[in-house]
Amino acid sequence: MKRTDGEGAVLTGILLIVLAMTIVPIMDGLAKLLSARYPVLEIVWARYFFHLLYLLPIVVIRYGSAALLPRHPSLQVLRGGLLLVSTFLFFAALSHMPIADALALVFISPLIVTALSTVLLGEKVGPRRWVAVLVGFIGALIIIRPGFTTVDTGTMMALGAGVIYAFYMLATRKLSGTAPPLVTLTYTALLGAVVMSIIVPFGWITPNPFDLFMMAAMGGCAAAGHFLLIKAFEYAPASVLAPFGYTEIIMATAIGYVLFGDFPDYWTWIGIAVISSSGIYISLRERRREIPVTTILAQGPFPDPPGVNNVDR
Repeated sequence: MKRTDGEGAVLTGILLIVLAMTIVPIMDGLAKLLSARYPVLEIVWARYFFHLLYLLPIVVIRYGSAALLPRHPSLQVLRGGLLLVSTFLFFAALSHMPIADALALVFISPLIVTALSTVLLGEKVGPRRWVAVLVGFIGALIIIRPGFTTVDTGTMMALGAGVIYAFYMLATRKLSGTAPPLVTLTYTALLGAVVMSIIVPFGWITPNPFDLFMMAAMGGCAAAGHFLLIKAFEYAPASVLAPFGYTEIIMATAIGYVLFGDFPDYWTWIGIAVISSSGIYISLRERRREIPVTTILAQGPFPDPPGVNNVDR
């Protein structure tokens, strides 16, 4: 972290993360638009391919090609694979449901991380944080409302994306400090681009020029959002920035309303508020206990410390 001293630096970090959370939902909106004409596999390919295309030259110039040799290749592959599956499930969910609803369900990932950190990372979770986790899951149930509404395919995919993304976050914690954030992000983009380039020809639909531009813009939004997140964590600690990750839901709602006429209903807003409050409380408890929440979580498609969720999609 470069400059965590002073209110000015902290404010800069906050502004950067809010800007990142404004850009990333644009990627989701483009993915939802494209899902009406192209297979989800092709949209995921575009997200990774163009992300890598923008990112790779920057990393090579800044760190040199030698920096791209991973220290822990198996864990890097596992981490990238988890994110790839989570991204596929999230984009698939977007083809079935509003952006804000899908994003709200993915927000359960920090709660799952907290619940599993005792077993997988050996961290101590106190009773207050356990209550916050429980409350967060109640928020998810409010959104899903099982028994009151039909739990459709999109809902299950969004939940699956959130669960798998939680394991991705845990793998990212394990890799903390082993490589610069941009380099780790490049591993993730490279794996996704290679795997999807092998798979996508089997269902390829040649995009028209405008749709190809949207695909390129989608990768650009991912790259820009991740870069801004990484810069934000150079100015302020994760525990300070994490609550501002929930501002993503505002932009997601705006895009969903303007482009698709979707707006969360009353109960969905209550669920979003409950999940967001739980995540913010957990991040504040992390800060009070001075547990180092790795800033590398901000690197990797929706780029994530607890509370900053979909950036690494």
